[in-house]
Amino acid sequence: MSVLRVPARGPFHHTAALAMLAAHAIPGAEVLDGTAYRRALAIDGEPVLVTVVPDPQGVTVTTDRAVGDGGATAALIRRWFDLDTDTDAIERTLAGDQFLAPLVERRPGLRIVGYPDEFEAVAATVIGQQVSLAAARTFAGRLVAAHGNPIGDLRTFPDAARLARLGVEEIQRCVGLTRARARTLHEVSRRWADGPLLHGLPVADARRLLLDIPGIGPWTADYLLVRALRHPDTFAPGDLVARRALGLDQAAAAARARAWAPYRSYALVHLWTEAAYL
Repeated sequence: MSVLRVPARGPFHHTAALAMLAAHAIPGAEVLDGTAYRRALAIDGEPVLVTVVPDPQGVTVTTDRAVGDGGATAALIRRWFDLDTDTDAIERTLAGDQFLAPLVERRPGLRIVGYPDEFEAVAATVIGQQVSLAAARTFAGRLVAAHGNPIGDLRTFPDAARLARLGVEEIQRCVGLTRARARTLHEVSRRWADGPLLHGLPVADARRLLLDIPGIGPWTADYLLVRALRHPDTFAPGDLVARRALGLDQAAAAARARAWAPYRSYALVHLWTEAAYL
């Protein structure tokens, strides 16, 4: 076992981070117990059970076995929880907007909580297209139960190569997706089977890559730019939660969000958090 402290740059709204994790937690793969979050992570290529405890200054991570000098673990946690971002600069910009100012005041240190793995982000988002969050978690839980590797009392999210080998029919059968959605999940599994595709790409190229995949549309691409790449300046005008919060249609929401550049992703996370998480 090892314990690692990963500090945030400035304040960290840890309760919002925990609320987002709880809202998206996959049964059988992720567990929240009060202020502690547990799951399996791949660190240096090996599965490790981790317990993550966020607090206002950062994150404490406990692993079920020693993981070298902890550098890889710390880097993963910093990316996942956006801990290196200077949120003061973001909040100064967003607080100048009359609509966002009270949200920023309520949640200083709000960060973009992403995913620890790029393929998991893409696959989970595809599974959740056009269904409720509860249904998405159920579908993902079925996939984990059928094809995740056991580690302790949890299972890993299946890797891309494994899902690519299953084929469309098996994915549809074990998860309960529509055939169209199962085809999209199989296709992203096939494309990601050799490793990440988005990391390091310019945002426009990443968006084009995603939109080139049959079954992935603008909302999914925008959502993944925010949560998989943690791009700071992406808004998802097709996001229903954001549009309802603003009381605007898609075109008007996109126009409204231009004033929030270069931090439109953080504005979007504030809208999500206010409406759906806290």
